[in-house]
Amino acid sequence: MLIIPIKDGENIDKALKRYKRKFDKTGTVRQLRSRQAFHKPSIVKRAQVQKAAYIQRLKDSLES
Repeated sequence: MLIIPIKDGENIDKALKRYKRKFDKTGTVRQLRSRQAFHKPSIVKRAQVQKAAYIQRLKDSLES
């Protein structure tokens, strides 16, 4: 459970924004969406390799 302490005189919008940011960082929604359907481990691993290769290509293109 997320606890967001609200300071005296703090605007509720700022507190809500901090809550949303903290909620996004925990990855709860992403985890729930990923659990909705089963993905074979080989497909998950292939996607990770493709993502790593893409990121490496981006880094290589920035260096040269």
